[in-house]
Amino acid sequence: MSASSPRNPDGGCRAAARYCRGCVSAAVLAVLAAGCATERGVQLPELSDWEARRTALSRLDEWEFRGRVAVKAREEGFNGSLTWWQNDDLFVASVSGPFGAGSVRIDGDHDYVRIIDQEGETLEMEDAERELQLRYGWTIPVASLRYWALGVPDPASPAVTEIGDGGLLRRLEQRGWVLEIDQYREGGGQPMPRRMTAIHPDTRVRLVIDRWEFR
Repeated sequence: MSASSPRNPDGGCRAAARYCRGCVSAAVLAVLAAGCATERGVQLPELSDWEARRTALSRLDEWEFRGRVAVKAREEGFNGSLTWWQNDDLFVASVSGPFGAGSVRIDGDHDYVRIIDQEGETLEMEDAERELQLRYGWTIPVASLRYWALGVPDPASPAVTEIGDGGLLRRLEQRGWVLEIDQYREGGGQPMPRRMTAIHPDTRVRLVIDRWEFR
């Protein structure tokens, strides 16, 4: 068992960053909608043990995965596709098929999150997980998924980890969630999470990642 330490986010010019985020988000959403990528994927470095994995994967600047998500929250739930694109602190995610409706798009960073629902309504917030729960009856671990999907803890919060063979994360307790990764497969030349479950009081999120791409 091991524990990770909190980090302090770097500061910056908020107004300029917010403008740039809007420009980048629009460009990324256009790429996702077109179903193409502008760069060919690269191979990851050798990740021989847990410390090497945690260090290297926590520092990745740009990557994308496509997969499927199933969310169960009390009597509510849905199955749909999930695309997640990460560029440094900025992320853009598209969740399709909630309750048989269109897609919900989420973008932001560690300072803000914006949700665009299937009707085009846009809402900016600081606590996306709580707002998703209140508005739709389900939530996903928005703040930490960029790290958990890679199979490492979120450096911003204390965590308890259980490491398996080959230095691969098997179980994680962080921010009131319990994450279990039960299958890995090749992505970028290294074992990457394929199938995982995140459980929070009243919420269960099941994620299957079909394709990784690193840039």
